[in-house]
Amino acid sequence: MSPIQFQKQIRLQEARLLLATGPGDVTGVSRRVGYDSPSQFSREYRRQFGAPPSQDTAHLRGLTRDLAPASL
Repeated sequence: MSPIQFQKQIRLQEARLLLATGPGDVTGVSRRVGYDSPSQFSREYRRQFGAPPSQDTAHLRGLTRDLAPASL
């Protein structure tokens, strides 16, 4: 893996974590992790994780909700 590919992978993993755990929007998160173009971010995110950011985020948040302990 080249240094650029490694950096891209780290940025996308950070974006995925931010989207799954925070209230951030896709455009804001893409800029926060270093992308100037939201469309480029979406393309690379889909390539890395197999789904567009908004769809993957909804899925991850659903998983997080399902795994959270039930309140008494």
